[in-house]
Amino acid sequence: MLSYKSLCHKSVSSIVFLSILLISKSLFASSLPDFTVLAEDNGSSVVNISTTKKANVAPFKGMELPKDNPFGDLFKHFFGDQFGKDGQGDGFPDDKAESLGSGFIISDDGYILTNHHVVNGADEIIVRLNDKRSLLAKLIGSDKMTDVALLKIEAENLNPVTIGNSNHLKVGEWVLAIGSPYGFDHSVTAGIVSAKGRSLPRDVYVPFIQTDVAINPGNSGGPLFNLDGEVVGINSQIYTNTGGFMGLSFAIPIEVAMDVVSQLKKSGQVTRGWLGVYIQEVSRELAESFGLDRPQGALVSQVIKDSPAQKHGILAGDVILKFNGSRVTDSNHLPALVGRVAVGTKVEVEILRDKKRKVIKVVIAALSAEEIASADPAAAEKQFDRIGLQVRETDNKEGIMVVDVKPDSAAANTGLRANDVILMLNHKSLSTVSEYLKVITVLPLNKAIPLLVMRDGGRMFHVLKLKE
Repeated sequence: MLSYKSLCHKSVSSIVFLSILLISKSLFASSLPDFTVLAEDNGSSVVNISTTKKANVAPFKGMELPKDNPFGDLFKHFFGDQFGKDGQGDGFPDDKAESLGSGFIISDDGYILTNHHVVNGADEIIVRLNDKRSLLAKLIGSDKMTDVALLKIEAENLNPVTIGNSNHLKVGEWVLAIGSPYGFDHSVTAGIVSAKGRSLPRDVYVPFIQTDVAINPGNSGGPLFNLDGEVVGINSQIYTNTGGFMGLSFAIPIEVAMDVVSQLKKSGQVTRGWLGVYIQEVSRELAESFGLDRPQGALVSQVIKDSPAQKHGILAGDVILKFNGSRVTDSNHLPALVGRVAVGTKVEVEILRDKKRKVIKVVIAALSAEEIASADPAAAEKQFDRIGLQVRETDNKEGIMVVDVKPDSAAANTGLRANDVILMLNHKSLSTVSEYLKVITVLPLNKAIPLLVMRDGGRMFHVLKLKE
């Protein structure tokens, strides 16, 4: 049986425990950000965008099948409801297709930012404001490579956003999105910055901000805010297997978007800087062979003829470590840096050549549709020659420098490595790439071919054998 004293002691302990629990919950709640003011202040800056485009008219105009036609179901299976029930119809689908997205006002005079893919191909763009006004928007310009589009509406009493700087974002920082997922206007979702400078396939000119903010179809083109209420990005893409949010969202940095805006306002189109190189990733093995302490930079696998890179002395086999003052962390990082440089600008390019660092000054030209500045490893892979090598000339014209070796190739089976210098091939001394190409073009199959290689100052013959 418990005494009165022990009961009092237990009661006091329970009260203390509950008090600590309540205080802890209060402190935890107070440590979380309050998004209410941010949402209230910026809700009227975010717009809903709907577009219409004329659908292609079906090739069955005026065509009808007999009511009991046995092929009615077959036609319906392949051509949908163009034939109506039981294969009947007038051959016309709906005359308009609609899409939904988001955008945000960036100036008092009615300029609006959204995604290129939201308005691409639209015949009509309707912007709906927070106060229920619906306005016809004019497309000022659109840039597919960055997925940015600039619209203009004629309206008064607009509330533009405050433009921030995504460079100040830190991984783990809270961010908030406002948009129209699935058409639900002005939905607010929050999360944190998961990573910065993400490169995605086919988007080499955008260093994306990755977040875990819930983004769904309809959020595209909407703003990403920091806790100061500044726009730091445009919500653009999600990674999904289902079509909905799976925890990986990607936003275009606002600096990239505003650079596009200034060019679209000025000329209605976007020009990009062009260096003129094929590049590839620096693997751990390549980094070691080049004398780097870790994989970094972008390895030049080919220099395009008459490009700025060729004119200013960049060679295949150079590793670009810095561009215009910015460190090149990996090959995916370089195209975005080059693309943002104004045409005609002279920039410093720091390279690693023969294990020595060197700075080359290059005047950047304009990227055209025919010119390629690719960070796609597949593009670089196509440049391997007949025996599986990428090569360049040495500075002293003594031999040919091996830039990279294709796995499972004749060269790889011979034991060749990056930075090896081929002095002699099939009894012929080499000093230029053209001499080397002439030799490998006529090499016989299934025969032992002598190869003199210089590696780390030492010289050794290897045996090369080309198989069918």
